[in-house]
Amino acid sequence: MTETKLFLVTPEVEPEVSRPAASKVLSGDPVHTTWNLEERDGLYCGIWESTPGSWRISYDEWEYCRILEGVSVISEENGQTVTVRAGDSLVLRPGFKGTWEVIETTRKDYVIRL
Repeated sequence: MTETKLFLVTPEVEPEVSRPAASKVLSGDPVHTTWNLEERDGLYCGIWESTPGSWRISYDEWEYCRILEGVSVISEENGQTVTVRAGDSLVLRPGFKGTWEVIETTRKDYVIRL
């Protein structure tokens, strides 16, 4: 049987619902919904959504993402802050530490490389 090499990226898979660890939450009660579309050989991609709230983040991996809906504020420990909206793209590099604050429910597509 031949494995499909091309497929349309849509959230038709069963979503995973989670919350950040309570020790990381700074405000609100953010709920994350993730549609994992591909997971293999250290590569992950899919669609992620979060309701409003703020939490600490720390990255050991590379992530590219494109904001599809909503507004979020991402702040690095050094004080640099970026507001992202639908249509914006960003890269988070290994070693990034800071906070992610969802102002309006935010949906992004992402690619993570370990």
